[in-house]
Amino acid sequence: MPPRTPELTAGPDRFHEPRREDCPWCGSRRLRTRLRTPDLLHHRPGVFTVDVCRDCAHTFQNPRLSPAGLALYHRDFYDGRLEDYTDRLHTTRAGRRRHRAAARAMLALPEPESWLDVGTGHAHFPRTAQEFFAYTSFDGLDPTLRVGRAQVEGHIEEAHCGYLAMPEVLARLRGRYDVVSMLHHLQHTPDPRAELRAALTALRPGGHVLIDVPNPRSAFGRLLGRWWIPYGQPRHLHLMPPANLRAELESQGCEVLRTDRKSPHLPYDISAAFGLVLGRLLPRRWLRAAAPLVALAGLADHALAPLLRRTPFSNAYLIVARKGR
Repeated sequence: MPPRTPELTAGPDRFHEPRREDCPWCGSRRLRTRLRTPDLLHHRPGVFTVDVCRDCAHTFQNPRLSPAGLALYHRDFYDGRLEDYTDRLHTTRAGRRRHRAAARAMLALPEPESWLDVGTGHAHFPRTAQEFFAYTSFDGLDPTLRVGRAQVEGHIEEAHCGYLAMPEVLARLRGRYDVVSMLHHLQHTPDPRAELRAALTALRPGGHVLIDVPNPRSAFGRLLGRWWIPYGQPRHLHLMPPANLRAELESQGCEVLRTDRKSPHLPYDISAAFGLVLGRLLPRRWLRAAAPLVALAGLADHALAPLLRRTPFSNAYLIVARKGR
C-alpha cells in the first residue's frame, strides 16, 4: 500500500534525531540492539531501532524520532483507521476490565475532589472511573484534539491539549489535583522522566499518581520480538521496567504504595502478533478472509490470560504512589 503521507516519501530518516550512544535513563553506554522493525501497523516508510540498556534495562527507540517526526507519525495514525483499532482495545471487555482495575486501585485512598487523566484520548478511563468516584471532578489532557471532543461529550470537565511537561501547560495545572493518572501514556512521551515530574508538580501535597505502562521485561517481548505489539514502533519511544519507575518516584520524595503486574495485563499479545504477521505477509485483499484465524488467536489470549497475568508473561504493570507533603 503506498504511503499516504507525502513528507515520508522524501526520506523518513530526516525525521530522526542523531543516534545516542548512552542510555537516556541512567547514562550507561552499555547498550545493545533489541530489534529493528518497519512500521508494522501503518506500513509507512522507515526502519526503527529499539535498544535496551544492559545496566538498567530501559528500552528505547534509538535514534529517536524528532518532534516533527513524532507529530507526523501521530497525525498519520489518527487520520487513518488505526485509532479505531486502539479505541476498540479500550472499549472491549478486557479494556474496560483494566480501567475498572485501575480505578479500584484508588478506592482504599481518600476520595479525590479533582483528578487529571493524562493521555486521556476520548476519556475512556474517566468515564469508567466515574462509576467509582461519582463526586470527583475529572479533567483530561492529551496531545491530540480528541480531548476537546471528550469535553464536548461531557466525559471530562476541562480539556487541556499538549504534554504535561510543556511549561505553558504545567503553569495552568500546577498544584490543582488530588490524583494524576497516566494510563499507557509515558511510552509515547519524548522524556518520560520530565513528564513524571510534571505530574507530581500538578499534584497537591499528599496527592497520588496512578501509572499504567507496558512492561518491557514481559516474556512475550522476548518471545515475539518485533511482533510484540507494545513495542509499538514508531510511536512508542520509551519502555520503562518497574524498578526504574519505582526508583524515580522514590527519588522525587514519593512513597510507592502499590505495584500490580496482574490486573493491567491485556490479553492481546498472541492475536496482535498474528495479525501483524498476516498484515506483513498477505495482500490487503486477503486480510478479511484471515480474520477468523486472528479471532481464534484472540480466544487463546483470553483463555490463557488468568494464568499469564500471574507469570512473567504479564505485559503491563500499575504503580500507585503518594507525593510527599
